Amino acid sequence: MRVLALDTSTEYCSVALWQDGAVVERCELAGQKHSELLISMLDALLGEAGVKLLQCDGIAFGKGPGSFTGVRIACGATQGLALGANLPVFGICTLQALAEASGKPRVIAALDARMGEIYHAAYQRQNDAWKTVSEPCLCKPEDAPAMIGADWFGIGSGFGMYGQALNARYHGQLLGVDGAAVPQAAAIAALGAAQFKLGNGVDAAEALPLYLRDKVALKTSERAKV
Repeated sequence: MRVLALDTSTEYCSVALWQDGAVVERCELAGQKHSELLISMLDALLGEAGVKLLQCDGIAFGKGPGSFTGVRIACGATQGLALGANLPVFGICTLQALAEASGKPRVIAALDARMGEIYHAAYQRQNDAWKTVSEPCLCKPEDAPAMIGADWFGIGSGFGMYGQALNARYHGQLLGVDGAAVPQAAAIAALGAAQFKLGNGVDAAEALPLYLRDKVALKTSERAKV
């Protein structure tokens, strides 16, 4: 099985190709240039692997949460590629991608959502699959959902930006923290491959974003209160 994967939910742009468990990946710090870099990165990745898009079995993408514009780019690119090649797609939550990349069995994933908030979710590994312990949500770091147990690993830019508040919230419950980690296409490819094997791929038109926040900007008066 071959699965092409992409993620543009943060300032990084990453692409990956999963082939029967082996993964090759490319990642660049894109800033605001995801739309300029993405297709050329995908072409280079497939060319390096000697694989054509039509030879893939599906496309997995980071559906969010994350940058509003970045998530839309991922969805749009996935739809276009999948329609052209008649491939199924599957959206992977970026928070679960963080959990997958952590290598830990119990993970609290948090991404900086700006405006003094985080995107938050918690996962536990069971029988080679992830069980969602706390559903993805938008919250203040100090109001993050409570967890049971003292063997959690914290990961994501939410811990990097709001480490003090999150460490206080989960005092004595964290075995370690990686506040520099961002969602990557390699983890999305692995998670997507598992879904395609189960026959859970969907039509390209269903490559839809997970935003969690309807309002993406603050008024000047609101920013002054943050």
